[in-house]
Amino acid sequence: MRERVTTVRRPAADGVPPFDLAYVRTGPRTATPALIIPGGPGLASVLPYRGLRRRAAEGGLDVLMVEHRGIGRSRHDLAGHVLPPDAMRITAVLDDLAAVMDAEGVDRAYIVGSSYGSYLASSFGARHPDRVAGMLLDSALQSADDLALERARLRALFWDAEDDLSRGVRRLVDDGIDERVVLDVVRAAYELAGPELLRTLVRHRPGLAWRALAAYATRDASIARVPGIYEFDVVGTIAFRELHYGAPPDGLPLDPALTYAPLAERFAAFAGEPYDLTAAAAGFSWPLVVLSGDRDLRTPPAIAERVVRTAPDATLVRLHNGHSALDTHPMALLNATRRLVRGEQHRLPAEESALDRLRRTGVSARFPRVLQALSQADTAVRPRR
Repeated sequence: MRERVTTVRRPAADGVPPFDLAYVRTGPRTATPALIIPGGPGLASVLPYRGLRRRAAEGGLDVLMVEHRGIGRSRHDLAGHVLPPDAMRITAVLDDLAAVMDAEGVDRAYIVGSSYGSYLASSFGARHPDRVAGMLLDSALQSADDLALERARLRALFWDAEDDLSRGVRRLVDDGIDERVVLDVVRAAYELAGPELLRTLVRHRPGLAWRALAAYATRDASIARVPGIYEFDVVGTIAFRELHYGAPPDGLPLDPALTYAPLAERFAAFAGEPYDLTAAAAGFSWPLVVLSGDRDLRTPPAIAERVVRTAPDATLVRLHNGHSALDTHPMALLNATRRLVRGEQHRLPAEESALDRLRRTGVSARFPRVLQALSQADTAVRPRR
């Protein structure tokens, strides 16, 4: 599939040259495309999701994806400088999305957002409600205050219970492994592959599978940047200033606030969220689909359930999955989006099992199989504890 990257000129910040915001559009042209927003903040759109757009086009979806300001092809101003922190504002990102719709002659779109992208999707609905034909929230991120739900779910599963998982996790911490690393590895293993892999991990001293997960999941002060794929170094300003990624730890075990703690001093302090999305959902007058993974630890199912209770026309779709169907089960997300575009979203709850059975594609789909193989190798050479 050949794609043409298009740009639209956008203001960056006061005293800074403008920049060219990149985007792609694929599939058959319609009056009302699906605007798909990845997570992060930091995930690019153009390179990582080419396969997704190809499959979407094959299924008849008209898809728009925008390269977020500060990332990939939207990273530099016209003078060649990386966009500054002052350019990183959620409201500016939302207006970027609207500007792309304007450039394409699109009055309204189906707004599809995953994780951080779901925060942008809901915020777009709050800022530009007349531009929304329908919405799909995948792993709904709605409020910095939901950290309390994340803490409660992690501790109930992996610390407070009297079962093999909690005992194994407590033993790892007692053995002196950095609690932040334990949290990141345990959460990633559970979300990607489920409890069986995690039971194997905690029964044995950390080996190949553990190290692979640690490299995948653990943030450190170096700030991961893979150009054109994942670039947190600039847009991390949004994460800390507007989404409170630097929330203070509460002093209890397995605190997800520890995940980004090594990066906090590099970014601005929390200044407040731009919208009260928990309240805003009550005013969402369009059809809304909410995808929720039963193993999602970063945006627990309780958040999706609250959104569906609050919004007037909402459909909850439960998947046997971890975080972000866009990245871990994209065929389920595309099929749910297709139902939404056709006005058939109310059929989705009856189709949950069929969505689960769809072929899983992409790097994240292969990673669990790699982890299982590494875990079997570890089991063969390491004594059970």
